[in-house]
Amino acid sequence: MAIIPRSTYYDKHYKQAPALIRARRPYLVKNTLTGVGIFAFAISVYAYTINAVSQDDFEDVHVPEAPRGGAVPVTNGPGVQ
Repeated sequence: MAIIPRSTYYDKHYKQAPALIRARRPYLVKNTLTGVGIFAFAISVYAYTINAVSQDDFEDVHVPEAPRGGAVPVTNGPGVQ
């Protein structure tokens, strides 16, 4: 049975080793700014969509009238006591 070699970037308690912290340091600011940019884009698309939909008053949508006859009572089926 083969033993999977342990990564040198983590110690035996799976905490980041100083080598991993040093290797990730140059990308920390760039990755953070990219994440903030993607998050801001997603929030702006969501806000624009909500704003665009809230301005529509749906006058062009035809709503059918209520049925003229009374509603037919349900005498059997689920939920009938």
